[in-house]
Amino acid sequence: MRGMKKAVLVLFAALCLPLLAGCSMLSEERVKLQDLGFTVVSEEKIPQELMTIIDEKKADPFKLTYSDAEYLYIVIGYGQQESGGYSIAVNELYLTEEAIYVNTTLLGPESSDSGNRVPSCPYIVLKMDYMDKPVVFE
Repeated sequence: MRGMKKAVLVLFAALCLPLLAGCSMLSEERVKLQDLGFTVVSEEKIPQELMTIIDEKKADPFKLTYSDAEYLYIVIGYGQQESGGYSIAVNELYLTEEAIYVNTTLLGPESSDSGNRVPSCPYIVLKMDYMDKPVVFE
């Protein structure tokens, strides 16, 4: 009987240790190396190829990156909204060892804009120096 308890305990430990090790990996914090500088690109300065992609996608929410030889463009669209007057706030754009992280928020129209019932498709295009890192949208 005592040997049976020991065998069950060893089996339990063998099954649970990998799970516990995996949990510790999930709890690792990402370390922000630095905030990144960016420019919000106006519609007339968006590269034509990128503008074509945005026009195809803007009716639905989307997130994409686009790069050329010099710059990385991060684009976030919030899909069709019932009216105009929306804006988008960039909460964070920062670099870690593994990736670039970006977080934005869609801000609703001012209450005085309630008469503007023409649908809109708000999006933002962020332009920054090119970096060969994946972008994580939060």
